[in-house]
Amino acid sequence: MTLDGAKQIAPLVFSDSYAEARQKFLTVAPKAKAYPCTARGPSGEPLFTDAAYFGSPDAKKLLVLVSATHGPEGYCGSASQLLFLQSNMAEALPRTTGVLLVHALNCYGFAWDRRVTAEGCDLNRNFVDFTKPLPPNPGYEELAEHFVPPDLSEKTIRRADEAIAAYRKAHGELAFRMARQSGQHTRPGGIFYRGTGPTEARRTLEQIAKDFDVAARDQVIIIDYHSGLGPYGYGELQTEEVSGLDGYERALKIFGPSATSPMLGTSAATLLYGTQDDFWETALGDRHTYICLEYGTYPPDVLAEGRRREQWLFVNRPQDGDSELSRQIRTTTRNNSTPQSLDWKEMVAWRSHMIHRQALDAFAV
Repeated sequence: MTLDGAKQIAPLVFSDSYAEARQKFLTVAPKAKAYPCTARGPSGEPLFTDAAYFGSPDAKKLLVLVSATHGPEGYCGSASQLLFLQSNMAEALPRTTGVLLVHALNCYGFAWDRRVTAEGCDLNRNFVDFTKPLPPNPGYEELAEHFVPPDLSEKTIRRADEAIAAYRKAHGELAFRMARQSGQHTRPGGIFYRGTGPTEARRTLEQIAKDFDVAARDQVIIIDYHSGLGPYGYGELQTEEVSGLDGYERALKIFGPSATSPMLGTSAATLLYGTQDDFWETALGDRHTYICLEYGTYPPDVLAEGRRREQWLFVNRPQDGDSELSRQIRTTTRNNSTPQSLDWKEMVAWRSHMIHRQALDAFAV
């Protein structure tokens, strides 16, 4: 892809809604298998996760591309998947290599412009072993009412911001980020809620992996598209703690020094528990390399305020989920995840194309 090509293609692969993104995906992947969601969209429409496979069914090397783990982050993920399908990469696969695209894994969140699943869970915190004791998050407990306040009045927001600022000053930025972002099991209406059992979206991914026999492959590279953290428009290649430094080293060999690790302090993300990589690590061990391809958007405090308002809406006024206020809040959430500017979309298109190429090149070695 040329630089001019990225500029021309970017607007075409991005969509303005989940329904449009799905239609575009199925146009280029008409044989995709649909996995229905029990939840419905804002207009009562049915929702689906779709999985499309390309290449030899028994290929021992597999590239997995996953979009919408966090709902509205599916806009950039779906665009990246569409870009892959519109290139000649899928048609030029050797017999040893297959590609599995999982479109709109959290289709509920995608359709509603919500980070969470229909159960209110952060899917990228939900891949935990619920038969074992669930870890506490005392920092979250201390700040819970301020992360999701009872109302959005100026007085309440000011009080919440003051409490958060005091916690940051007393405990430091790292402790605050862990309290806020690492996940919690005790507040169903709170942010970064892990849940108390597997979500439907998690079970869908597990079924897709089973249906396409992912565990039988010798080498699997997973690219899970996200957006929000990091410099504007830059696609950071984040590895996860669960894969350890071995997983990071595998990513380095494939993608080069732009790969990062929270264990080394080089990642924009904190150490997390229950991420999607927990699933891949359990299923594949050292036969897999997981990358969270995170496209930066806006400063953390801007994103946090948007999530606070979105969470408040659906906790306190769920009956207004498709009201004018809801549409305003959801538009902000969507735009925070997917800036509506050509430069950002062009950077996503260019970087995604490069990462796709690097992953397939690694299989040729």
